[in-house]
Amino acid sequence: MRFTISREKLQEGLAAVAASVPTKTTLPVLANILVETTERGIRFSGTDLDIAVSAEVTADVEIAGAVTIPAKKLTDIAREMLPAPVRIAAANEQRVTIECGRSKFKLLGIPRDEFPSFPAVRFEDSWRVKSAELHKLISHTTFAVSNEESRPILNGVLWALRQDYMRMVATNGHRLAKMQVPIERSTAGANDLIVPPKALEQVRRLFPPAEELEIARGDNHLGFRSPMAAVFTRLIEGPYPDYEQVIPRDNNRIAVVDKDALVGALKRMSIVASDQTHRVRLSFNAGSVRFSVQTPDLGEAQDELAIRYTGDPLEIGFNASYLLEILRYLPTDEVKLTFKGPEQAATIEPEGWDDPAQFLCLVMPLRLID
Repeated sequence: MRFTISREKLQEGLAAVAASVPTKTTLPVLANILVETTERGIRFSGTDLDIAVSAEVTADVEIAGAVTIPAKKLTDIAREMLPAPVRIAAANEQRVTIECGRSKFKLLGIPRDEFPSFPAVRFEDSWRVKSAELHKLISHTTFAVSNEESRPILNGVLWALRQDYMRMVATNGHRLAKMQVPIERSTAGANDLIVPPKALEQVRRLFPPAEELEIARGDNHLGFRSPMAAVFTRLIEGPYPDYEQVIPRDNNRIAVVDKDALVGALKRMSIVASDQTHRVRLSFNAGSVRFSVQTPDLGEAQDELAIRYTGDPLEIGFNASYLLEILRYLPTDEVKLTFKGPEQAATIEPEGWDDPAQFLCLVMPLRLID
């Protein structure tokens, strides 16, 4: 194998797949990136056996071939090279020569045959989705997934694909994020998939918003591809909880508040809130909401904001960190919060959002201790 590639294209290809290479592994070949020639240039591939990523970049190929090269060393070399063409050659499948200007490196590779094959996913019956719509779903929901290993099913994002819409839902049992966007009518069948958020982040990072993606399912894998890149991921198996049961339909207390003002008040209260619970008391009345925190051995704090509020007065407690995290992803200047009672789920939505997407977040309250 022998080819010449610009330093920028080499760095681009390596950056696209670097996140899929595990930092620690007992299988040496997984610490390598597969470099192989194609008709259009060079394809770089990496995998940790759960997620596999490949990206193709242009290059001048002299001799076709393939070899795996240590990912970290190749990335470090590419970062320090001068801005000049890079010549890479592999006389056999274990010795790789890299030259750029007067710099020359020799690395030990591993034969291509030892690199794991990508999952078998057939794209004949695929969904076609605009990358921008997928980006919107991913960026507004993945923050809510659980990090606890006790309920593995909540470590994934539920992705519901239908003929004319797609929806993503994520929850850790204390908060929930749900977004639905309309899509052009699809002939592919309906499907519910539970996808690891790490794979969705790879998709969001790798595919530009302007691209159209093909998405197809294998037995227990999902594949995303465009003309120059592909991502494959193992799906999380099992039934996802019936989240519709916990979304309240009859909350009759409604508050509309300026998002930035609410964020500022919650951040101020968080300074004195408990490091364990982050509990903040919110007292809603006509025209205002009062914030208060009392933490033994530390102190107390109060604040107040003007709001638009309808319904009976309410005192309710929340984990301020959960509220702040949700507010970070709300796309409007004002937000709407709805409540039923001090121990029932509250909803948070963008107020006055001129977008065909539907976005709803839910947060469970904390019990107040007088």
